[in-house]
Amino acid sequence: MTTPELPGASSVQTSPHQPQQSPPAPPNYGAPLEASAPRPRKPKKQSNVVGLIALIAAAIGFIFACMPGALIVGWVLLPIAFVLAIVSLFIKRKAKWTGVTALIVSIVGTIVGFVVFSSVVATSFDNAFGSGDTTVAPPSGDAGAKDQAAAKEDPAANAGTRENPYPIGSVIESDDWRVVINSVKLAATESVVAANQFNEAPAKGSEYALINYSATYVGDDADGQMPAFVSVDYVTANGTTVNRLDKSVVAPKAFDTSSTLYKGGTATGNIAIEVPTATAGKGVLAVRPGMVADKVFVAVK
Repeated sequence: MTTPELPGASSVQTSPHQPQQSPPAPPNYGAPLEASAPRPRKPKKQSNVVGLIALIAAAIGFIFACMPGALIVGWVLLPIAFVLAIVSLFIKRKAKWTGVTALIVSIVGTIVGFVVFSSVVATSFDNAFGSGDTTVAPPSGDAGAKDQAAAKEDPAANAGTRENPYPIGSVIESDDWRVVINSVKLAATESVVAANQFNEAPAKGSEYALINYSATYVGDDADGQMPAFVSVDYVTANGTTVNRLDKSVVAPKAFDTSSTLYKGGTATGNIAIEVPTATAGKGVLAVRPGMVADKVFVAVK
């Protein structure tokens, strides 16, 4: 018995042993685009601790290098900052700007410190030693005035030279110091040896001369000055200079060279110099009122 065909049914019959075909795949419009991978970021450089320390040290050193009274602090800190700055530049993966800045500041600070130091030294030298101008006024009394008048009338006399020394009591003055030779005592060996138990007797053929002088500070340094660089030496008849240090002895009522004098302050005392006995009275004193002041000569009697 045949089964009647339904209207519209397909005339194609499927064999029970024929595999069924899978439905058609949907159209392929292409694989989805993959998202682009983010670019790797450069790691941020870490702060440079060594460079930061160098920068701080350089800044502080620079400040102190500009202060005349605290230069030593700057001289200590600036080299340290310079070395640390160099080290910081070789540390890997660390910021370099602090090290570079510290290096520049330390170099500039050193230059500034050197300029300030030079200025301080120049000022101190000028304050301590004064200028080279030396003036001499005659001692009080008619004899001194006559000697000065004679020297002015006769330019060939060259007052103040070894051949024509100024008389004792002349006022010898520079910008900073006023010096007066008050007295000269030859053949003072006995009093000098008795002044201190450690004083040695003079060499054979020599004796001690005792020179008393006054030094007055007339400069303008508010910190005052010591009269250590006011020099009084003895020049022998044959032109040899002898000073108090050639044979160290303590004179009676010795002149104090180490105490600071302020404007108007005066130090007075004795110095002992070993001089040849035979020509002791033929020598002269070489007086310099300050280290760079002009030297003048004063008679010993």
